[in-house]
Amino acid sequence: MFGHDNRELAAVFVGGAVGTLARAILATAFADDPARWPWATFGVNIVGAFLLGYFTTRLLERLPLSSYRRPLLGTGLCGGLTTFSTMQVETLKMIEHHHYGLAASYTVVSIVAGLLAVYVATALVRRVRIRA
Repeated sequence: MFGHDNRELAAVFVGGAVGTLARAILATAFADDPARWPWATFGVNIVGAFLLGYFTTRLLERLPLSSYRRPLLGTGLCGGLTTFSTMQVETLKMIEHHHYGLAASYTVVSIVAGLLAVYVATALVRRVRIRA
């Protein structure tokens, strides 16, 4: 169908469902208030960035090639868990409610912390010695 491997698409679907469910549970548990730091979204985005760095590095550099691990864990799970669009909506709500400093710091800290999380995860995977 459409020139894709249906098993690969199923892996993305399953991983995405798990990631999206986890994010939805957290979003429901923590109320959205434009006057406060959105910890649920921030947390899933940073954890998702860390996991993406870990999975990508480990799957590409440490494990045998697999057609389904990267779509399941990277595209599916991390893609479903993280949410750039929610971060943007929360930032716009902060701006609409005149919380400019909070909006700016949330945006900058989210991007910097996400990049740092990917860097740390990659470094951790590369630090582990490969046994011969």
